[in-house]
Amino acid sequence: MQRRTFLRNTALAGTAIVMPAFLTGRAAVSDDLIVGQGAHQYKVNANWAKVSPRQYPLINCHEMVADRSGKLYLLGDHPSNNVLVFDRSGKVTDSWGYTFPAGHGLTIFDEGDEETLFICDTGSHSDQHGRRRNQPGSVTKTRLNGEIIFQLGHPQTIGVYQPGMAYHPTETAVAPNGDVYVADGYGSNYIIRYDANGRYLQHFGGKNNEDARYNLNQAHGVAIDLRKAGQPRLVVTSRNDQAFKFFTLDGKFIEQVTLPGAYVCRPVIHGENLLAGVCFANTVEGKIRQKHNGYITILDGDNKVVSNAGGTAPTYKDGQLQPMYQDPAVHNLFHHGHDVCVDADENLYLCQWDAKGSAPIFLERV
Repeated sequence: MQRRTFLRNTALAGTAIVMPAFLTGRAAVSDDLIVGQGAHQYKVNANWAKVSPRQYPLINCHEMVADRSGKLYLLGDHPSNNVLVFDRSGKVTDSWGYTFPAGHGLTIFDEGDEETLFICDTGSHSDQHGRRRNQPGSVTKTRLNGEIIFQLGHPQTIGVYQPGMAYHPTETAVAPNGDVYVADGYGSNYIIRYDANGRYLQHFGGKNNEDARYNLNQAHGVAIDLRKAGQPRLVVTSRNDQAFKFFTLDGKFIEQVTLPGAYVCRPVIHGENLLAGVCFANTVEGKIRQKHNGYITILDGDNKVVSNAGGTAPTYKDGQLQPMYQDPAVHNLFHHGHDVCVDADENLYLCQWDAKGSAPIFLERV
């Protein structure tokens, strides 16, 4: 029998929650600030989200997806609300869930008769007393209102992992046939494949393969890439390699696309483009800064970078992409780009990690 539980927001009575300072004053930004290059330029609106920090407190805005009606679902890791639902104007219309304290990955899948969500909880979080917890993660399938449909089993319980192997899943992708791919990006770096009913099929990746092309170094994100007709592919983030790796849907390596200077998060496929939030970016001195980094990188159908929204213009020399950096114009506004959501009008929503509890930034296509 499938376990079904409804996760509606309730007050955490008697629980003392330590909340970060909300970003009440953003850096001064021109009302006509345009970021990006070429055909992918955007006007920045840092105050799109109408979120009361008292009613809907935020810590990290990890990921956002849009349903077919245009509603936007934001996954965060605050213990009183994991999911906030926005309309296109930035108004919160619903909130639910408080059992995903390390909510990280959010994927939407259209099953025809309904759309469903897959939520990755990495298991690594701070509890209500500020103590760090590093428990195993989980992957849960829900309806759009938060009703749980099922939860995938821990890889050790199905014989995939040996005792002691870390499991902290960061992202899922769902193939057209319903197969689910789980990226264990903060754990053992495997991609684990299940069928639509949650039965294990295979796994690949990890870090110690005889063929190094299969190694994944922080497999932070995963997506189904259907841009090439008749050639479905799986694109996987290898973030510490500043790269995406492409595989067949049964795990055979195809190619690697390296993005110098860009520590990319999950890949997002929209039309002919691949987009990704950049969580860390090299400075012009070539060092990684832990503060005030990030932008959105946009690749075309040939996986060439065509625009960096909030980053420097992409440059190729002798066919090789040169290092990319954050644009100084957004230095105090774009912090750690963790995800990008694209709506039906080609507008972008930038979700950020470690950004002082700030809500997503709206980038209007121009």
